[in-house]
This record gives sequence, C-alpha cells and structure tokens, in this order.
Amino acid sequence: MNEQAILHVPDSRYCFPVSEKEVVLRLRVDRKDPIDEVWVIFENKYVIQMRQLSGRMERKYEDRLFAWYEVKLKLEDVRLGYIFKLLARGKEQYYSEDGLSDTYDFSLAYFNFFQLPYINSADIHREVPWMESAVFYEIFVERFCRGWQDKNDTYVNMKWGEKPHPKSFAGGDLPGITEKLDYIKGLGINALYLTPVFQSVSNHKYDISDYDNIDSHFGSNEDFGRLVREAHVRGIRVVLDAVFNHCSENLAQFQDVVERGKESPYFDWFIIRGERPEKDPLNYEVFSFCDYMPKFNTSNPQVQEFLLDIAVSWIERYDIDGWRLDVSDEVSHDFWRLFRKRVKAVKADCAVIGENWHDANPFLQGDQYDSIMNYAFTKACLDYYAFGTFDAEQFAWKLNGLLMRNTDQVNRMMMNLLDSHDTDRFYTWVGRDRNKLLSALAVMAMFVGAPCLYYGTEILLEGGYDPDNRRCFDWDESHWDTDCMEKMKDLLALRKEKAVQTGGIRVYSKNGLFVLKRFLEEEALTLYCNRTKETRMVEAEGEVVAGNGFADGCLEAEGFVIFRSAE
Repeated sequence: MNEQAILHVPDSRYCFPVSEKEVVLRLRVDRKDPIDEVWVIFENKYVIQMRQLSGRMERKYEDRLFAWYEVKLKLEDVRLGYIFKLLARGKEQYYSEDGLSDTYDFSLAYFNFFQLPYINSADIHREVPWMESAVFYEIFVERFCRGWQDKNDTYVNMKWGEKPHPKSFAGGDLPGITEKLDYIKGLGINALYLTPVFQSVSNHKYDISDYDNIDSHFGSNEDFGRLVREAHVRGIRVVLDAVFNHCSENLAQFQDVVERGKESPYFDWFIIRGERPEKDPLNYEVFSFCDYMPKFNTSNPQVQEFLLDIAVSWIERYDIDGWRLDVSDEVSHDFWRLFRKRVKAVKADCAVIGENWHDANPFLQGDQYDSIMNYAFTKACLDYYAFGTFDAEQFAWKLNGLLMRNTDQVNRMMMNLLDSHDTDRFYTWVGRDRNKLLSALAVMAMFVGAPCLYYGTEILLEGGYDPDNRRCFDWDESHWDTDCMEKMKDLLALRKEKAVQTGGIRVYSKNGLFVLKRFLEEEALTLYCNRTKETRMVEAEGEVVAGNGFADGCLEAEGFVIFRSAE
C-alpha cells in the first residue's frame, strides 16, 4: 500500500461538521491500491480507549492519482476521537496520527487518535438557503439593455451591436435590466450577478470613485432600488460586485493624498513608498499594473470601517442578497473575517462569493466566503470541450478532484460558470458549436453548485477576449436560435430537482462517454455526454428529461442525454 498517498487532516476539508450532531470524514488513498474496505473506528474521545464504534466508508471520488473514501457520522457525543482501518488483500492496517501501522493499541489511543474535540455551533459553515436552488445570470450592465431613453447620452460613442473597444460606451443601464426581468425569469433565472454599478469613469466600473451612488450612466439610486424590488417580486435575488481591493484614482480620499501627500489623513489608506503617490516611476500599489486603480490598505482599521460601512449600507438601504468580491484573494483574511461577520449580522442569508481563480480553500473555512466563482470548473470544461486535452475519464477525474478541494457546504454554494466578462465566450472557444455548448451547459446544470449563465449565452452571443466578450445583447428575436434557447431552459430547470439541489453525485466515464449521476433517496438523474467522434449506444434508464442528439438509444457525437430513474 502506498503510504505516502494516504492523507487525513482533522478539522479541514477531510473532517468537517455539517450540523451540531453530524460530521463528514474523508480519507485519501492511492487510486490504484487494492483496497477492499475502509472503516472508521470512533467514539467519544474520553472512552475510545475502552470501547469503539465503527462505520464503513464509501469510495466516492477518484481522480488521476487518488481515491477518496467518505462517511457521514451521526453523533450522540460530539467530542470525537477516531482512527481508520484499511483492508487490502486480506490484511488489516490502521491509520492514525502516527501514520500506517499493522496493529493499533486502543489502550494508548489518547496519544495518537485523530480528533474533532467538539462541534461548536459557531464553527459550522451554514449554507445560504436560497443558494440551494440558485440559477445565476451575470450581466455586464453597460451592454445588456438600454431602458432609460431620454437620458443625456453624449457619453455614448458606439452604436448598439457594434464590436466594442476598451473605452466604448453603448448606453446599457439599470432601467433596461428592470424592463427585461420577465424575460430573465422566463429563462429559469432566479439570481442576478451585476458587474459594478457605482460611480466610475469607465464602462466596466471596476475603478470606483463613489461607492454611495449609482453611476449616472446607469441611472439613479432610486432606479437601483426599483430594480431590486421588482426582481424580488419575481423571486429573483440580486448580488452586487464589491470592488474593495482597489478604487479609482478619482476617489476623494486618494485625491486628497495626491494633493497633500503624507499630510493627508488618508495617506495610510493606500500603500505608498515615498512622500506622495507618483506614477513615474510608480511608487504605490495598484490593481494589476493599472496606475489609475490604487490598492486599498485593507489592514488599516479606517479603511476597513469605510468598506464595511459600504457593504452594510447597500444591504440595509436596498435589501441586496449578496456580494461578489472582486480580486478577493489579494485582500487579507483578516478583512474578510470582519466582512463576513458584519454583513451576516445584518442579513444572515447574504451570499459572500469570492473571485478566486485557483484553489481558495483557506478562504472557505466558514469564516470568510461562502463560495467562489468556480473558474477551475470553467477550465475543466474548456479542456474537455474546447482544447481537447481531456477525454471523458480525465474530465471526470478533474471534476472529482475539484469536489475534494472543499467541504460539502462550499461545493453546494459554488458559482459554476462556463465564461464571464473576464474570459472569452465559451461559444466562441468551442468554435461556435452549439452542440458542444449545450453539452457543457448540461454538465454545469447537473454539477454540484449554482450554475451561472453569462448574459447572451442563450442567444449564442459570440466574443473573444476583453473587450470582445462584452458585446451588446441582440434584442432582435429574429436573430435568435430559439430551439437552442429552449434546450437551455430545459437544462436550467434541472435546478428545481431536489436530487440536483442536495443529492449525492457520482462522476465517471463509461465506454468513452462522460457520466454524471445525481441521486437522492429513491430517484436518480443520470447525464451521458458523447465527445467521441462516433454515435454510441446508451441503454435507456427511464424517462428522458433533457437531451440533444439522442434518439432510439443512439447518442450522436457531441450529444447528451439525461435520464430520470429509480435509484
């Protein structure tokens, strides 16, 4: 047995409470080890020396290198001590804090058992209830719809539908979104993620000069309030973009520092090397290499209060439902812990979603974010559908590995996406192949977490990298592929299924096909995707819930099918 592959870490993604009396345990092993069974031996940590309970663990996830066994224990006493017993080829071995051993002396277990000393209620990562069934729609506000027709539009410098440039303005606004809420709801959407809406000189608004007011190009604070109210009437949540890593150089506090240097009371709000901010050479921290976006010093208590007051204010004034945190991995853990406590105290079901493109587990312990934008999922889909670097087995391995990065609660609140305002359009990446897009959307709809549709995907909007990925929505319905749109609606409707919301998951490959199964109690939904170059036979497993390129048991290349069956 490959001892170096075996891993368990207490109080982590390998050991986490899901309620006051339930804990999930995971054990990682070498995928190729000939393991027959894995058991957890456990009891109250004060009595495990004298008596033990046991529970068989289930092999649930595999990636290229590892397999994970998992069990959920329901406890009477939450002061937990435990070790693992592995059976392979008729041999028993034990795994404790001292590693792998052929025998285990329970009379001395208090020296080296694993433990979860106590389940404190405050340490349980509580899921945001509405995220269970959330289907997000990301809107780049400047390009979605213009509803305010009589505004001063002298700033508009492109015709609606023209290919945008970095400094293009087309005139999209908040009244335009309000006008289209019924259309959005009709897609099956129940949550909006809006790119920044606050005062800024840019079209993207990620350089904010006034956090208290809606940008005048987009409307007024009253327009925003109406949007939220009308969205809520339709059962649609609204999540805003929190740009708290940096700001605009036009922010009043930064301009005071530009004018007064170290004499400014705001000098320490920013990270400056010298007497005052200088651009040539650049002597202050910025977002990326943008000298017009100075970085906040979020370790400064005054900055913390300034930003926390903004976060709370928009919840209290307009009843928003969440914050997406821009460039959140460059902001300190300390600040996000304060942020979470402050916003959750005002609105317990406020969703906190980080923009972390990589493994963000340190931020996802229940004391900072609820989840992240799942760009690792995006990349896995690109590797399978666009780049051809994954076959079905490798795709399944990757998705299983992503699930093992985090706890169950975090996985169920992930914002899963194929593309966004920061990537090429997925439809363009897959060579404008609607079948590949639909198949990928089927995976996103069935995977654990909340799917997020980037505006215009439903009408096959194209676009390369920024700014081409931020094209105007085409509202001429004669240009729409309505058959494709209806198939997308069928997929998004899967989020209403309890098995998809909270059920278990199996991800694997079979006969060259990618298979994703969701199950709960007596029912299962099973997705088959065919990325081979030939038609494959798929034995029917009950009612066809959704599909593309499937008929009479034959699944065409680039097709998919989803069955409902008894588990």
